[in-house]
Order: sequence, then structure tokens, then C-alpha cells
Amino acid sequence: MTTYAIGDLQGCHAEFVELLERLDFDPRRDRLWLAGDLVNRGPGSLACLREVRALGEAALTVLGNHDLHLLAVARGGADLNRKDTLDAILTAPDREALLDWLQSRPLLARQGGESDRDTVMTHAGLLPQWSVGQAEALAGEVAARLASENSGAFLERMYGNRPACWRDDLDGIERLRAIVNALTRMRFIDADGCLDFTAKEGLDSAPEGFAPWFQYPRDDAARLLFGHWAALQGGLPGARVRAEALDTGCVWGGSLTALNLDSGERVSVPSRLHR
Repeated sequence: MTTYAIGDLQGCHAEFVELLERLDFDPRRDRLWLAGDLVNRGPGSLACLREVRALGEAALTVLGNHDLHLLAVARGGADLNRKDTLDAILTAPDREALLDWLQSRPLLARQGGESDRDTVMTHAGLLPQWSVGQAEALAGEVAARLASENSGAFLERMYGNRPACWRDDLDGIERLRAIVNALTRMRFIDADGCLDFTAKEGLDSAPEGFAPWFQYPRDDAARLLFGHWAALQGGLPGARVRAEALDTGCVWGGSLTALNLDSGERVSVPSRLHR
């Protein structure tokens, strides 16, 4: 059995199928970890959702910010953005089954049995101020709200840039929003773990006093898998943690990349977009 980790699909279905073929991926034998953002921006969001859901237990995916945006539009009253490519999902005959499946995905996946060297996957990364166990518990709080009868009210109020700094005494929607932002939107933070939401490009776009979250040390040796940051192109300059950047910008004309979690080998297929 081989386990592969893949970054943001963002509707790049043709490349996803090609990559699985290159890997000779067999769901009866192999396993797939997906770092979220299955949908949006690319032309095949509906096909991506259907493909990953059909893999059943062979595929483990965490929620990304675009996945949550889809849920917010479909079930929280949010508006579509001009660049969204979600209409096919919203009008699909299997819409509700797909949304139910997506809404039941976690924000954090962990493998290793509560060791300080566990493999942990989230969409955007992990705050250095959080232990793996704390992050897992906090992700569980959001998952519980998504599974609750008032999930629509949560999705309606989920997004916002405040609070930008985590505090253990946060409660209510501010607590849940801070968790979501850290796990699905984080790029640059300051030494106190406060998030910046303005800079989205490479490392040279860091605001004064901020640095990439992976340039701050952690108290454990967990292996962190994340997507979300296409501008990194799989590189982690100056990293002070064990981390693997998985998003290589397929939807922006880059590539779709799979990381063999056992050997460390990377296999990529080029984007079919923007050629």
C-alpha cells in the first residue's frame, strides 16, 4: 500500500485523473490524502467532488477555504464571487449528497497515534502556538458545529478577518472563525500568531513584522502537510518545521503534484489551463 498526498485540485479534474494514472493509483490498495480546495476556479469542480467522493475510504480530504465557501453559498446564504466556478455543483441533481459529504469532512487529519512525530494535514498549515493535540481538538469544535442543526447560521457568519489573533478564551462565533481562519486561510503571521490576510503571493510579499507560519519553530517534530499557497510552488525557504507544501498551482497554469508519503518522491503533471 502506498499513501500519496495531493494539494489543491480547485476543479482541475482532467489533471487529477491524469495524475492518478501516472501513479497507477489503485483504491483497493493505495490511499490518498487531499489537502482541501477540491473546488472552484477550475472548470471541473463538480467532477472533482464526484471523483473524490467515489473513492470512499481510499481518499481522505480536509476542508479548504474554497470548499467552505461553496458550503457557505449553498447553505449559509453567501453570495457567489465573480470568479467562482461553482454553478455546476449548485445545479447538479446530486447536489445535496455531494454537499452533505463535503460538509462532513474534517479540518485536520492526523496519522501516527498521538506522537510528536505524527503526520498532520490541514489546508493552510498549523499555528506554532498550537500543539497537534490542541489543533485537533479545535478542528473538532468546527466539525461539530458543521454537523449540528444550526450549521447554516455558522456558515452565514463564518468568514471575517477578526479576530486575527488566537486567544484560548475566545468563545462563540469568534472562536470558531479564528479556528477556521488559522486552518484554512493562514499564510503570514507575527511572533504572537496573529494572521495577516492581505498578502497572498510569495515570501517577498510579507508585511513588516510578519513571516510565513513555517518559519517559526514548533515544540514538536510533527510532519505537516498543507496546500493553499500556490506561490510557494512546493518550496519552503527558511522552514523551521517539518512540513511539505503540496499546492503547485495547477489552476494557475502550474502543475498538480502528488507526494509519496513513504519515499518522499514527488510526481507532477502539468496544468492544461492557461496554455
